[in-house]
Amino acid sequence: MSLRDAIDNFYERLVADAIDATREGADTADYLTDVMCVALNRLPTRYYRHSIDMMFYLADEELREMKDRSLAAVKDARVFVTGHQRE
Repeated sequence: MSLRDAIDNFYERLVADAIDATREGADTADYLTDVMCVALNRLPTRYYRHSIDMMFYLADEELREMKDRSLAAVKDARVFVTGHQRE
């Protein structure tokens, strides 16, 4: 295992959850991948090594705030990607 494989960005999980919560029937995999990239680029990084550590040390209020920020970033990213699609 490489060092790069030993860490993750907690926002990736939260953004993926927000995308699932806002999924629409016409969404394609390419569109959603673009939305995820744009949303993640607008959020801070929050790296962790073991997910149990992240869940144990993260206060409930902080987790709720991170989820809210992720959902807002996904909604904004959907607008951005939709407005910048190539035809």
